[in-house]
Amino acid sequence: MSSAGPIALPPIRSLRDGAAQAIAAADLDLKTELAQETARRWTARRLSLRSPLDAPLPERPGRPERPELIPPRNVPRRSLHTPQGRVALLHAIAHIELNAVDLALDIVARFADQPVPLSFFEGWMRVAFEEAKHFRLVRARLRAMEADYGDLPAHDGLWQAAHDTRNDLTARLAVVPLILEARGLDVTPALQAKMRETGDTESAAVLDVIYEDEKGHVAVGAKWFRFLCQRERRDPVRAFQDLVRANFRGPLKAPFNDIARAEAGLTPAFYRSMTTSANI
Repeated sequence: MSSAGPIALPPIRSLRDGAAQAIAAADLDLKTELAQETARRWTARRLSLRSPLDAPLPERPGRPERPELIPPRNVPRRSLHTPQGRVALLHAIAHIELNAVDLALDIVARFADQPVPLSFFEGWMRVAFEEAKHFRLVRARLRAMEADYGDLPAHDGLWQAAHDTRNDLTARLAVVPLILEARGLDVTPALQAKMRETGDTESAAVLDVIYEDEKGHVAVGAKWFRFLCQRERRDPVRAFQDLVRANFRGPLKAPFNDIARAEAGLTPAFYRSMTTSANI
């Protein structure tokens, strides 16, 4: 997918190594290709889980010089009824998808020593593969609109969630797939409709792909969250609420796409009661 032709990949010594190298890569074509090739090799049983030669896991993901990162409240809002507004939305989505690549890879690399079935890693590498696909789709759409990722400022809130849950796999699953990814299920249908309303069917088609895949990503999170809770003899609903209160900043925001969430295994009992403090 790189405009410069095929990308020369470094040696991938294991699943953890490929994931760590992809997180560290500042070149976004290299990052997404490493993520996808590591996923391909793991799925084809061509990699071990870990190796003594694995690259270290970086503190922060590799990034190009742009976009400038600013506080979330300073990111301007624009109308989707203008081309500039649609570019701004797609830029924000590209930033979310890029962070989602690193978040999925970080679950794999950071928790590769956890006593979980190998299918855990298969699920998350499929997520990483699809998030890389999403980033490329959105970036291609931006370029077709004579823009590119990096042209506008973005915020760093998503990676903060990874940092805050770096020592607890169950907390990571509660916060990243079951809050942040699930939020995508809530907001994307309205964005799809608005894009079609403005006549931008190409952007709407990109959002269609993302929306369908994200249901599966939330389902992966819900499956393994329930697995860990069952193993620890914890009630999943109560554990989710306790972990969110301890690890997530701010209330959960309605409206919720209850149907899509339930299809992914995230029923209203998990989150409905957690909105009361927000006066929603």
